[in-house]
Amino acid sequence: MGEERPHTLSPSAWNRYETCPRMYWLSRQKLPRKAGMAASLGTAVHASVEDLLQVDLSGLKPNKTHWLPEMAEKFLKQRWEEEKEVFHATPRRPMWKEKEWDKAKKMQRGAIKMLLEFVGAKGLTPLKTTVAIWKSLLSRVIAVEGELRTKDNRLMGRLDMLFADVDSNGNLKGWIVADLKTGRAPEEELKPEVQRQLLLYRDILLSNNENAPPVKTEGWYTANSTRYTANGPSVLDDALAAWEATKPTEKPLEATPGQSSCGGFCDWKAWCPHWWNWRAKNGTLGSDDFSDSVILLHHFDEVNGSGVAELCEPANAEGRPMPTGLQVPITFDGRGKEALQELLATGHQGPIFIGSAMTNRETWRVGHWCDVLAWSPISDA
Repeated sequence: MGEERPHTLSPSAWNRYETCPRMYWLSRQKLPRKAGMAASLGTAVHASVEDLLQVDLSGLKPNKTHWLPEMAEKFLKQRWEEEKEVFHATPRRPMWKEKEWDKAKKMQRGAIKMLLEFVGAKGLTPLKTTVAIWKSLLSRVIAVEGELRTKDNRLMGRLDMLFADVDSNGNLKGWIVADLKTGRAPEEELKPEVQRQLLLYRDILLSNNENAPPVKTEGWYTANSTRYTANGPSVLDDALAAWEATKPTEKPLEATPGQSSCGGFCDWKAWCPHWWNWRAKNGTLGSDDFSDSVILLHHFDEVNGSGVAELCEPANAEGRPMPTGLQVPITFDGRGKEALQELLATGHQGPIFIGSAMTNRETWRVGHWCDVLAWSPISDA
């Protein structure tokens, strides 16, 4: 299961390693990746904004208005359809939510608002934005949609936007790394992991450009159209230490069971016995409104999606399932039903991992948001 690609550490991989080394290790084993609506939406918005920052306006008059909203929506729609195609081509996926289109447009408007404020056009609407104003923004663009890598190729990150920071006379006084964020905005200050990500981008940029001007890194949050600056000492040494600790190994890295790992979000639970043992030991198996479980399916109606599931518990540290004799009615619908049918079509007859099933009612529900996968725990050995 070892990887062949060169070992490079990104901020997101660093975060996974710190949350749980086993989570990080599993993420590098070429296991089926899961598509997500929030990620697809964010990618579409990112790409559409990057399109707007690389647009050719040479054929338009400088004082022309009313052009930006139409062009912005055109770019967003194109990227939305591209992401939808990628999403549906991913076997492990929930349901595509077309209703999120309005949310995507709102995110894009939030990004455009920050871009206009960046060039001194605060309060100006996209409808009244002239070609000349947008060209003044484009003149500040140094790079868009790039990749940052240290010279030794050990550390990397994705660069959204790099701008020239200028004084009131238009003279260069520095660079601004702007990382577009489509998630929830900070209440007061950046989360530590986001702060570290932005500082790493700054440090990589400076390490590759000895004569660079002062560099600022900012998180640009579309939710509230607010820019947050990351300040702090270099994180390169810590990042290189993490790179060393995350070198590829055939043997799985240690698991660190806990609320932030086993009790929270993890895409790789179908291959990890530790979350299951952790839940069993602290008595929280199936105790939440939405729960991860390992089941044996005793009956399934292909037509209406109803079935009977027997709950399992871990028999040992390796995650061997032990039937409990406790059976519950269960229903599969939407993408959850499709995923089960796809799994059964492979001939699978063993234990099944169900991720985030609705378990707070007499009949469990496995809906479009749920994982339905063969239970395939990878042992520590």
